[in-house]
Amino acid sequence: MNSFWIILFHTYLNKLKTKSFIITTLLTVLIVLGLTNINQIIDFFDKGGKDKIAVLDETGQLYKPFKQQMSAINKDLELVHYKKNEQAAEKAVKNGDYTGAVQLRFDQDQLPEATFKAMTIADSTISTDLQTGLQQLKTMLAASKINLSQDQLQKLYKPVTFEKKALEKNAKTEEELNQARGLVYVLLFVIYFAVIMYANMIAMEVATEKSSRVMEILISSVSPIKQMFAKILGIGLLSLTQLAAFLIVGYFSFKHNLDSLKDGFFGVYGFGDVPTATIVYAVIFFILGYFLYATLAAFLGSLVSRIEDVQQMITPMTMLVVAGFMIAMFGLGKPDASFITVTSYIPFFTPMIMFLRVGMLTIPTWEAIVGIGLLLATIIVLAVFGARVYRGGVLMYGKSNSFKDIKKALQLTKNE
Repeated sequence: MNSFWIILFHTYLNKLKTKSFIITTLLTVLIVLGLTNINQIIDFFDKGGKDKIAVLDETGQLYKPFKQQMSAINKDLELVHYKKNEQAAEKAVKNGDYTGAVQLRFDQDQLPEATFKAMTIADSTISTDLQTGLQQLKTMLAASKINLSQDQLQKLYKPVTFEKKALEKNAKTEEELNQARGLVYVLLFVIYFAVIMYANMIAMEVATEKSSRVMEILISSVSPIKQMFAKILGIGLLSLTQLAAFLIVGYFSFKHNLDSLKDGFFGVYGFGDVPTATIVYAVIFFILGYFLYATLAAFLGSLVSRIEDVQQMITPMTMLVVAGFMIAMFGLGKPDASFITVTSYIPFFTPMIMFLRVGMLTIPTWEAIVGIGLLLATIIVLAVFGARVYRGGVLMYGKSNSFKDIKKALQLTKNE
């Protein structure tokens, strides 16, 4: 058993000190810090001042009421009454004096219309705000033409009350669903990238040792089965170390910037008051998903002798992860669809899709337990089968990138 722990910690420490691991960790930490400080970053680049819009009022009547409407929509947009002609306004925009220019005029019904000109219309924020302001102004002028009072106008455009109530017992409210959707969305990405990255790492580790003939020395002193599970657990420990770094940095950065983030993505898809059960399920499905694909990757990696062949061999496994992720993304909008329910019981999709259902819906506990049970059973079957393939696969050299080599590996295991 001592050799098992030696390989486990050797794998862990060896990968922990690699430049690729350190650089990946640092880059991801920077991304996490960037996301949780996004408002400050945007403010830093926008500190040059407000966007200035030149307003050409051909009517002589629309500028003041239009500016009044815009002050309520976007306070960071500065409207300037531009009294020169259209050509001069275009030249001022090209020179960078203004972000854009808007021409106000009356249509044939004596209602306002406009043309907006800017160097590029790729950023739709400003043009959308200007259009909204003009639409409100048009509504006011149209109402005045048919003698509607301000109170009548407010009643006419008051948003309709539309409540959503679920009749199912213990069903989540809309607010809880929004919160769950945000958390599930983030954790699905974590599961997806972690499984792909760390499973690939295991396959590469095995193939690298075989290509350097280190495996011949190892199998003479340690059984291949011990090697396989020691590597899986070693890289699993590595993944938990890296994820812990991301979560700690993300948690404290998010907590520090909570006030500035509450009106954005994190406000709509809140992360406060997250149910403990959701966190527990996230951890369970992450760990089981890792072991499922890590076991698969280990014995697939044992079939190749060259590092160049690894990606080709594990491509089907990667496609399974991608398929599960894409189904889960679809399920964020329709988590109660029959297709989602059925695929949540397919072991290779269960880590993501069953977690999606647990997070988004109020499903019976037995359904989650069945999903976990199927995952555990599949992992055990893969571990037993994978150990036999691994045992023979590590003895195979030469060009080996076909799934027919699984049969050859099993024969080598029997002949030992």
